[in-house]
Amino acid sequence: MLIYSNYFGGPVNICVIGSGYVGLVAAACFAEHGNQVIGVDINEDKIAKLNNGECPIYEPGLSDLLARNIGKKRLTFTSNLKKGVEDSTVIFVAVGTPQDEDGAADLQHVLKVAEGIGKNLNGYKVIVDKSTVPVGTAAKVKAVIAEYSDQEFDVVSNPEFLKEGAALDDFLKPDRVVVGVESERATKIMKELYAPFVRTNNPIIFMDVASAEMTKYAANAMLATRISFMNEISLLCEKVGADVTKVRLGMGTDARIGMSFLFPGIGYGGSCFPKDVQALVRTAKDNGVDLKIATAVEDVNYLQKQLIIKKILSHYGNEKICGKTFAVWGLAFKPQTDDVREAPAQTICRELIGRGAKIQAYDPEALKTFPEYFGQNDAISYFEQSYQALENVDALIVCTEWNEFRNPDFKIIASKVKDKVMFDGRNLFDPEMVANFGLTYHSIGRATVLGV
Repeated sequence: MLIYSNYFGGPVNICVIGSGYVGLVAAACFAEHGNQVIGVDINEDKIAKLNNGECPIYEPGLSDLLARNIGKKRLTFTSNLKKGVEDSTVIFVAVGTPQDEDGAADLQHVLKVAEGIGKNLNGYKVIVDKSTVPVGTAAKVKAVIAEYSDQEFDVVSNPEFLKEGAALDDFLKPDRVVVGVESERATKIMKELYAPFVRTNNPIIFMDVASAEMTKYAANAMLATRISFMNEISLLCEKVGADVTKVRLGMGTDARIGMSFLFPGIGYGGSCFPKDVQALVRTAKDNGVDLKIATAVEDVNYLQKQLIIKKILSHYGNEKICGKTFAVWGLAFKPQTDDVREAPAQTICRELIGRGAKIQAYDPEALKTFPEYFGQNDAISYFEQSYQALENVDALIVCTEWNEFRNPDFKIIASKVKDKVMFDGRNLFDPEMVANFGLTYHSIGRATVLGV
């Protein structure tokens, strides 16, 4: 068991700036380990709801964790940045870094927070970049803070590796914690802060700041590469008559490869992989490096999101889409989240509506978030139950592998879907079994099976 010196001698006073996905998970998990945490956000309405125990995002277990720690007075939320900075020793910056049009990360929110921190420093602080930021951001944050304060401080890079849908386990029981530091003082503080999370001796990996910043992008780019590689293999499988699910088993049981992130489908989405791969490519270009593999990963993902559309057009013919109604099961980019950013369902719905079709959509958690990103459109209707979305539709499209879709009643599906056809973007079902219910079944990397 690793033993760390007790720098604080008690709970750590922590400020988490930004109450989005990363900020809320970090604030709740640090409070769960007995620390005093202040969450700061400029959105007054969100702050009021959080202090009342209302969680603005769907993440399994997060609502209960927030409520428990708010109730025990370990976690509070405020719009007062000055209070958050002055009352804390460790300050996490977890604000958004949206993409610019050229793919680069937009750091305006990070640097604005850095200015606010600098104006309110009242003693030594550790400022932690938790947002996903390109190499060199910590240096920029440090420079901005120094413009406004002569107090001592350290800027640390501590990238997050949270999987939406499993974020609490990822934070509370991390397989590793990556920390980029420049001083021994900051190293000791970060060691003590994270010691309760690595009691099973999973490592806290200390490195230079630039390497920590690069690690997040490199890790996500590698995972995205595995997805895009498998999606290309699935295309070849269809052409040569192979079954991609069997190929995946043969590959994944090789200990050098493993099974994770080898599921073929209709492309990755969410807040991390698309943005991080593009930001990595942009950083490389800015430094005179052409990342051919990372560029290809993104290109493959774009094409994969079009794959279901190609299968639909092949099945019906271009002219026969207009006037059709499609049921779409699954709007979130993955199960166990309401996040629809870069979700394949967005691409599929836009393409079909653009060709004159209508959509009847269902998702267990994303019925509110999807219209916010997709926009209001009379051609799409939303339903509270999966089978309700099947009423008077011509075909069914499965876009997200929610558990409740894994064992549906195919008799109901076959009775409601007029054209007796299903397009499964996540390979949830056995093709022959689906065909036995009279449904023609299109999936990814496997032969199409006609209904019998």
